[in-house]
Amino acid sequence: MKNICFALVSIVTFVMALSAQNGAPSPAVRPLVLTGTIPLPNVQGRIDHMNLDPKGRLFVSALGNDTEEVLDLSAGRVVHNISGVPKPQGVLYIPELDKLFVGSDEGKLYIYDGTSLNLVTSIDFGDDVDNLRYDASNKLVYVGYGDGDAGAIGIVDASTNKRIDEGIRLGAHPESFQLQKSGPNIYVNLPDLNQIAVINRDTHAIARWPVSLESNFPMALDEAHHRLFVVTHAPPRLAVFDTGSGQMVAALPCVQNSDDLYYDSSRRRVYIPGGEGAIDVFQQKDADHYELLARIPSALGARTAGYFGKGRKGFEVFFVAVPARVDHGAEVLLYTIQD
Repeated sequence: MKNICFALVSIVTFVMALSAQNGAPSPAVRPLVLTGTIPLPNVQGRIDHMNLDPKGRLFVSALGNDTEEVLDLSAGRVVHNISGVPKPQGVLYIPELDKLFVGSDEGKLYIYDGTSLNLVTSIDFGDDVDNLRYDASNKLVYVGYGDGDAGAIGIVDASTNKRIDEGIRLGAHPESFQLQKSGPNIYVNLPDLNQIAVINRDTHAIARWPVSLESNFPMALDEAHHRLFVVTHAPPRLAVFDTGSGQMVAALPCVQNSDDLYYDSSRRRVYIPGGEGAIDVFQQKDADHYELLARIPSALGARTAGYFGKGRKGFEVFFVAVPARVDHGAEVLLYTIQD
């Protein structure tokens, strides 16, 4: 019996040592723990982005279903469906204005009353309204839209629901973008050009950083350490850029087919959901060095997610959208974040 126990311990020790040599995470590390699921009844097709109402509603863009799903997190169920939005993509809820903004792949930005969820107005941008970001200090919504030469970042006054101007032309469709809080910059992924555009939102001047990897879609910003995180698809990599120089300082293999990316500043972690059926969690050792902390199982096709910091009850949850499969309906997976 002692020999068997010794053999088992030896095998486990060998596996852990081999994992460490290969850069794989220890199986004991569990930064995300699956603690719940919320079904999305009758939702078919691709699911895109999501956003949170601090009072406990989660908004999920069911792009392939032509609906915006409204989930009550306390009740653990869908409580409303907003129809009439063809191929919803980016979604943004602004608590202080109690307004919901939803972008459509067909080219319009829809604005709803946050309480009744009735349509207030819509703004036609022409084509492919995608990611949305909010500048709270100036009450402006920045809108990624358009394809090819018409690709741009538009600007909407969130108080008046009016488009301010024709926007900032980029020459390609903008994917994920991030707003600098302590400065004027907007960082924008332009995968069609293999570039990151850096827009000064005061002057509208544009600098462009080349990206040597292909298909740079999701993005997150670590403003305190002057680092920009980008996930590429070909090959799948977490690429880290110095926002001072525009140079790539790190590139690590990561989960495939990701459409979202989040930086957890309190734990100095990067969360990447991937359509291959896993979530990669990277630990930031310092501004230039990162290691894979854990690869957490999710579900095939689960490539979009939401992370919004600490909730009302003190918990932090990572939400992952799972599209319908042959043998299972669409759902949102809830992972509790652990230190």
